[in-house]
Formats: sequence, structure tokens, C-alpha cells
Amino acid sequence: MDQYIERVVDLTELSANDIYNLPLEEARALLLEHGADAVGKIEGSFALVARSGKKVRMARSLDRPMRYFLAKRKEGPVLIVADRIDVIHQWLEGEGLSGQFHPNYTRMVPAHHVVDLELIGCPDPDPVYTRFFTPEMASLPPDTEEIGRRYIAVLADEISLWLNRIPVTEPVGVCFSGGVDSGSVFLATYHVMQQQGMNLGRLKAFVLDLGEGPDVQQAREFLSTLGLEMFLEPILAHADALDIRETISVIEDYKSLDVESATMGLALCRGVRARYGDWRYLIDGDGGDENLKDYPIDANPELTIRSVINNPMLYQEGWGVGKIKHSLTYSGGLSRSYARTYAPARRFGFRGFSPFTRPRVVAVAEAIPFTTLTNYDVERLYELKGEVVSKGIESLTGLKMPVYGKRRFQHGALPEPAMRRALPLEEADYRRQFLSLYE
Repeated sequence: MDQYIERVVDLTELSANDIYNLPLEEARALLLEHGADAVGKIEGSFALVARSGKKVRMARSLDRPMRYFLAKRKEGPVLIVADRIDVIHQWLEGEGLSGQFHPNYTRMVPAHHVVDLELIGCPDPDPVYTRFFTPEMASLPPDTEEIGRRYIAVLADEISLWLNRIPVTEPVGVCFSGGVDSGSVFLATYHVMQQQGMNLGRLKAFVLDLGEGPDVQQAREFLSTLGLEMFLEPILAHADALDIRETISVIEDYKSLDVESATMGLALCRGVRARYGDWRYLIDGDGGDENLKDYPIDANPELTIRSVINNPMLYQEGWGVGKIKHSLTYSGGLSRSYARTYAPARRFGFRGFSPFTRPRVVAVAEAIPFTTLTNYDVERLYELKGEVVSKGIESLTGLKMPVYGKRRFQHGALPEPAMRRALPLEEADYRRQFLSLYE
């Protein structure tokens, strides 16, 4: 009988790994030898592949998209792992294997899980998923001041860890709107830099200005209220330059809200890059809405306030691995949609950081007793984020952070009617455009 020769091709961006507490090779060894028990102790941002014989293990942090595809050869299976679908496709083309490819056949490694594969040939067994991050739910006291203090304290600690890994001469840009998430990230970053004696001249708050969008005025009011307007830098762009097809090719997805958000992200990153050719580091508030469950429930007919509050990490992971609505191609929640932030930044050569995605921050958010604090009242749930975060910022910095109503990135860069004219298509149209990239 012929002996199968299995092959693993790791095309992930090794330079994108930013592991704080051990070298990359040690992290891979921990993944391979000890699995989920050890991966939960890896600090930082990572997308890891480890192999021993026919056994392959993969794991990623919430802020690192990671995909794989299993191709067949006469001599045995080949597993291709990459950050992007198009990278997998290009490799298959080069090997004469592209006839096996379809983008829907790729698989996303779900965040917070170790994926085990056995390369044993046809038929291939299903992967085995083992969770490595399981924060305790509703364990904090129902005191919004104490919750805010803990939440923002760990946010600031994560920002401090990140800042101290950046060369002291490098500037830091906050993707800013004056909303609760970007506002708290800016103020925590400002506070940490000030407390550690860092040069505050390195810090800027970039706000996208597509013309008459409400974010510019909100950002200006937010900072001027605190005497910090000198940090604001609007980035002017033109709505007629927004290109949906470019966005879809960059994020490799078709969900309408993510396409809209990523289109604005591309405009912001393009504008910053045009103005500052050498800028590298950006920080943003992505993940803040997911942590505090601040999305309009009535916009999704599948959701109720009980499902939002009672399902662990619903907005971070979707319905979860093993559930009927979990997408093997995309996973779910922010595990899927983080490409809206990651991919535009990478496209323009930035190293982005979203501190709200860090496990320690997510763990505090999951520990909030939402049921007790809201009694399943939707409006109370919507009020909670501003209350918790502003109290936390005041505890950390002494500053009274302005709190404005929720508004999505795409609705702040442009007035919503203008945004609808610039991005008029629906999800089915975006899906067709995405699939057309491989026709």
C-alpha cells in the first residue's frame, strides 16, 4: 500500500505575531505539546500552527484572522494555512491545485479555540475544537463604579503593555470619533503616556472627515471639553472615492455592516498613509460594543435581550462552535468581523491594536452581572456602556469623559442618507461581488 506523505504549508504573517511573554517557537511548542491548557497562558496577538507527524494544531487570538484549506494530492494531503483566502488561492494556483478551490471551502480558525486536525488522507476526519478561553459570567458585584474601575484599569494595563513594546520615537495614532469606545481608548492612552513620562507629542487622534459627517464635530467637542483639542487631526477624504469592490477584496467578506465599516476604515488608513508615509502604529476601540453588548437588538430578528445577555461572548464569537448557525467558513461574531479592522490596516502597512479584544478585558466584561443591572430592560442595557466606561475613565484619570449616543463608524463619517447613496447595495449584492473575484 502506498504511504501517504502529508504536507503543511504555513503562509501566515509571522511578523504580525506580537507575543508578550515568550518566543514564537516556544508558543508553538506549548500549542503542540499541551494544547488548550497552555494556549490560554499566551499573552498578546498570535496566529499559530504547530505540527507533529500527521497531527496539526492551530490557534489564534481574537484580533488575528486565520484560515486553512485542505487540498488533495496523489502523494497525500496538503494543509495550507494563511491570514487570507486570496493567499491560499494564489498558492494553490502555483501548485496546479486551484481546480479544488472555492472560497467557501476554506475554513476559519474560530477565536479562543485550539483546532486539531489529523492529516490521514481521504476521507479526512472533522477537526476537533477545544476552547482555551472560558471567562466566568456575572461574577462581579452589581456596582457600575466598581465595574468601570476594573474594566478601564485592565484596559489601561493592556495599552501600557502595548505602548512599552513600541520604539519611543514612534508616533501613536488613535482611530477616533469621540464615541465611548474610541474616546476611552484615547483617554486611557493619553493617561498611560503621561504617567510614564512618554512624549505626548507622539499622540494624535485621527478622525475621518468625508464631508458633513457628525463624527468630526463630536470628536472636536469631546476633546475641547477636556482641553485636549490639540491632539485632534481630521483626515479629509471624498465620498466619491469609496470603492465597495476594493473593500470586499480587502476584507474577503460580504456582511453589509462590516463592508460599510471597512470602507470607512480603508478611507481613514489611506488618508493617514498619504499624509504620513512612515507612520506604523494605530490603536482603536473595536470590540468595545461587543464587550458591553451595545448593538441594537431589534435590528436582528434572531436576537432577544435574553439571548444577548445569557449566551457567553455572543457578540465576540456568534452562536459558537458546534451550533447549527456557526459558519465553518467564517466562524461568527467579532471572530469573523474583525477583518473589517485588521485587513484595512494591514493593506496600508499599519500595525493596529484593539485593546478591547484582549482576553483580560473581555473577561471583566463577561463578569458584569447584566441581568441584575438591567432586569432584561433593553434601554437600560444600552445605557450601561456609557455609564460603566465613563465612571472607569474618571476613576483612572480624574477626567469626566463626555458620553454621546451610539453611532456606527460609517454613520459618523458621512450622514446616513449620504452613506446610503455612496454604499447602496445589499448583502446579497456584496456576496455576489465577493464570489465573482474567483470566477
